[in-house]
Amino acid sequence: METVSTNTAHGGVQGVYRHASKETGTEMTFSVFVPPHADGAKLPVVWYLSGLTCTHANVTEKGEYRRICAELGLIFVAPDTSPRGEGVPDDAEGAYDFGLGAGFYVDATQAPFAKNYRMWSYVTEELPALVAAEFPAVMARQSILGHSMGGHGALTIGLTHPDRYKAVSAFAPIVAPGQVPWGHKALPLYLGDDRAAWRKHDAVALIEDGARVKDLLVDQGEADNFLAEQLKPELLEKACADAGIALTLRRQPGYDHSYYFISSFMEDHLRWHAERLG
Repeated sequence: METVSTNTAHGGVQGVYRHASKETGTEMTFSVFVPPHADGAKLPVVWYLSGLTCTHANVTEKGEYRRICAELGLIFVAPDTSPRGEGVPDDAEGAYDFGLGAGFYVDATQAPFAKNYRMWSYVTEELPALVAAEFPAVMARQSILGHSMGGHGALTIGLTHPDRYKAVSAFAPIVAPGQVPWGHKALPLYLGDDRAAWRKHDAVALIEDGARVKDLLVDQGEADNFLAEQLKPELLEKACADAGIALTLRRQPGYDHSYYFISSFMEDHLRWHAERLG
């Protein structure tokens, strides 16, 4: 692991790091905030998954999480959203919603994307193992949250591994990619035309098929320009009601899809995670 940069913040250390990923076959960059702690202390980890077009840098620079993480004793890890580098295939027309910056947190099975686009395994297996090895303060307690495409990733990963992630939350998530244009583009290109494979990467479908967590927290801006066509939180609301999952869905008047929205409610999410992490 190579250290790209470190900065002191709120008594802790905000670092950016790079490593050669076996899963993606590329170099991957991620950020880690380690709050102040006593020698030998073990702290829980919050994983944050970013949305379309983003890298680790968006939340690191705009998320406003460090003060509350320092107060609560939370390590905050933000990976990239896709493999990058020479030879990594991209959207044929260079669109923002597929390819580079848009890995959708799946392990692709379709050529030419299957070689590099293995973001599910990267986020759930390879990066956690690396962080655990390189940061002595890390312990096994984990939670996960994300924004938009990253909210989709957080929900699907949390629903698939309910024993691993003690809390799951999202900002403006894509709750049902199998039912919206972003998913209709990305899922067949990454996973093929078999919709059964899509359901494993669709939060609403996972719940319909029996996946369960105790509770979920979702914030959604009512002024989000993607709300009606791409996000459709009402689908998650119905699925959770039918399944008996305690969903707290907060519709926030006046807020859009940006980091002005995310940063406004980041503290609420991290406190919610801390309560469940113990």
